[in-house]
Amino acid sequence: MKTEKSKLYSEEYALIGGIKHYLLHYQSRPEDPVLLFIHGGPGQTESFFAFLVEEYKERDYNIVYYDQRGAGKTWLKNKRSKPDTEILKRDLLEMVLYVKKQYGKEKIGILGHSWGSVLGSMFALEHPEHTLCYIGCGQVIDIMENERVGYAILKEAIEKSGNQKDKKKLQKIGEYPIADFDWNVYRKMGQIRSLQGKYKLAQDFGRSVVDLLRRSPVMSLRDLIPFMTSLSVNMQLMREVMSYDLRKKGNCYQVPIYYVLGERDSQTPIEISMKYFETVQAPDKKLYLIPEAGHAPMIDNVEAYRKAVREIIHNV
Repeated sequence: MKTEKSKLYSEEYALIGGIKHYLLHYQSRPEDPVLLFIHGGPGQTESFFAFLVEEYKERDYNIVYYDQRGAGKTWLKNKRSKPDTEILKRDLLEMVLYVKKQYGKEKIGILGHSWGSVLGSMFALEHPEHTLCYIGCGQVIDIMENERVGYAILKEAIEKSGNQKDKKKLQKIGEYPIADFDWNVYRKMGQIRSLQGKYKLAQDFGRSVVDLLRRSPVMSLRDLIPFMTSLSVNMQLMREVMSYDLRKKGNCYQVPIYYVLGERDSQTPIEISMKYFETVQAPDKKLYLIPEAGHAPMIDNVEAYRKAVREIIHNV
């Protein structure tokens, strides 16, 4: 049974980039700052778990979740529209302008999670005139380096566990990572993620996530379809992502920069994110390590994640 619909949120479809995009608003007071949440994947909407994070009395910011082109409810409305990085960057700029107008703000905060941190970081670098601050969560720096380091951490964890079955699974996967993304690489990545989830090194899409999907007030059975088709829709995007390296985009920001990282995240290993963050030049910056959390700290440790985001908003 789904939870009763909260009065704290509203849903809409807005025409962005020539197609209807799904937006989920969690509103506080009109005078409060506004955050735009950019989900991960690519192609994996996160609006379904917004209720878990945003429904609490102390929230003193407005936040908007949206489903990107090729993901979630937006894909259900536009099944023929396949994204690439440049299209999603244009969509994001138009989305920011739309949200700014809706809330009457000169600037809004950008919060990017996982793949969303790729879009969010580029936006913060390229459009400081619209950006109040940038918050990176599960921050992506270099995809291939992420996968290499994450694989090494997983291999060490399996060796220490003495689990021969998992050791054979890892050996069977063979060469990894591989830069030329295709269905075979995707299959290997899925097997790696499954093992990482088992050893609490990445997001475990097990019972906890299924439970969130079941409880979510904005999910229906039809909304499960995009989760199953996201790869075929976003295949070109995945190929582009595999060569992404934020360090090549620069490290000089004109807006405050904050990272909120799960301390045991090995999907986007925190040592890589922290090393880049040390080089960041910005008007203000601070890194938050969320204890007992992996790649999705907003699910793994909700209270600590909320506290970090609220502190960031108060600072700016």
